Amino acid sequence: MQYVSTRGSAPALDFEGVTLAGLASDGGLYVPAQWPRFTTDEIRAMRGLAYPDLAARVMAPFVAGSLTEDELSAICHAVYGDFGHAAVTPLVQLDQQHWLLELFHGPTLAFKDVALQLLGRLFETFLERRGERLTIVGATSGDTGSAAIQAVAGLERVEIFMLHPRGRVSDVQRRQMTTVRAPNVHNLAIEGSFDDAQAHVKRMFTDGDVTGRLNLGAVNSINWARLMAQVVYYFASALQLGAPDRTVAYSVPTGNFGDVFAGYVAAKMGLPIERLIVATNINDILHRALTSGDYSAGGVTPTITPSMDIQVSSNFERLLFDAGGRDGAAMAEQMRAFEASKAMALTNAQAEGAAALFTSARADQVETARALQWAYRAAGQVIDPHTGVGLHCALAVAEAGTVAAGVPLVTLATAHPAKFPDAVERAIGVRPALPARVGDLFGRAESFTELMGDYAATRDHVLDNAAGSHG
Repeated sequence: MQYVSTRGSAPALDFEGVTLAGLASDGGLYVPAQWPRFTTDEIRAMRGLAYPDLAARVMAPFVAGSLTEDELSAICHAVYGDFGHAAVTPLVQLDQQHWLLELFHGPTLAFKDVALQLLGRLFETFLERRGERLTIVGATSGDTGSAAIQAVAGLERVEIFMLHPRGRVSDVQRRQMTTVRAPNVHNLAIEGSFDDAQAHVKRMFTDGDVTGRLNLGAVNSINWARLMAQVVYYFASALQLGAPDRTVAYSVPTGNFGDVFAGYVAAKMGLPIERLIVATNINDILHRALTSGDYSAGGVTPTITPSMDIQVSSNFERLLFDAGGRDGAAMAEQMRAFEASKAMALTNAQAEGAAALFTSARADQVETARALQWAYRAAGQVIDPHTGVGLHCALAVAEAGTVAAGVPLVTLATAHPAKFPDAVERAIGVRPALPARVGDLFGRAESFTELMGDYAATRDHVLDNAAGSHG
């Protein structure tokens, strides 16, 4: 399997290459040169597989040439045998149409674990094979950081610098990063928003001073391997609900667009997905882009759903590239203009390609709280606010008739409610407790470095403190 950049000029790489590279050298994102596709019979034959076996089956075409089937199977069993639920990503029924897909049974209680636990093993495998070290630089709006740190803490050949916007992640999210005491883990709290932190990270990958001294890697959803792992739970849930003989729809709380783009990939692979609902909070650039073609960034408004307080959705570029005809040169020009002006109009081909599968909706904070109340009242389910955004949008789209009543509508439950106890308690009067396996989180000491919000300070700190730095 070969991978190409959305911006057309970076060299094509195999799976091992794109996993270690993260961002393409031309600033683009890697996607498969062509989408693998399963037949209906092949999908039907996946029914009843345990999650690690299903993961190996779904991901096999993407890793071809870089991992053998036995190597991939061993990695999947090692990763997914250690989750807090035997089903890994269990389904919970809310009513006759609505379901929750619980993605928070990993070590940091968020959906990012499903992919990042796998990514840590892949890094270790490929770096050992090459005899190399890797410096991961990432930005987090909440959950990616803790999941990435948990995935690589203590690894010999990997070190990680994780940026988070100071004061803009929850106490649980911050502590899950800053209480991990390992010599290869560096937590950086920067002034500004997540978008500022993400911009620093992307700039480092194209900064010759940095790339000349460090072998950089990415764990954000710009890394294809992470997105690939997320495709699996669409297959797992759809199979349980009757696929391939029944279509399924999904509502996905969306910030960086990676999680919902994984659903698009599943559909490209032959999974019968009726609709993908892009569920945003009031930072609704994606909702505006999908409804009116206007992809224009505004200011970021802090909300009770901090992981979605984003105005630049990195993975959206992958959809625009694929839906718009895979013209790398045109995509590069379009993204250059967007990066300069923070405004962009979708082409007709991009808008029409997206509309074939995607619908969008938004939830303000009152609507989010009402969704938490509905889940608790209707089904006794305590959900987190991000899941609440997804559920509000699912209920709204179903009521509008965009998804037919006979089609199961699955909301991705992206985080454990105990990660956002104050918001949950305000909405439903119940304070969710942390699961026993992370119950001592608030008794652990924290360690992190505060930095000003300018790029030079971040770059210099990374170069001064990276064990892999040379020159």
